[in-house]
Amino acid sequence: MRILVRVKPGASRTAVGGRYDGPSGVALVVAVAARAVEGQATKAVLQAVAEALGVRRSAVTLVRGATSRDKLLEVAGSEAEIGPKLKQLLV
Repeated sequence: MRILVRVKPGASRTAVGGRYDGPSGVALVVAVAARAVEGQATKAVLQAVAEALGVRRSAVTLVRGATSRDKLLEVAGSEAEIGPKLKQLLV
């Protein structure tokens, strides 16, 4: 399953949840404490999304947007398990 994500680096704490209506479509908002330096924010986003969706970190991979605030992630797993969790987070 592919998920669009809007990253907010340098936040006071890591949080996953919220909706961002961007040019590519609806994206999940992910705030991370890590700064956008040398891929630290991207690594933190992958970890945060994995925890929020209840999957292993290795199940979440970056497809597009390594240096952008808008990222496309691939989450391995069944849509029946991930879909409802994602809908709750997009509120």
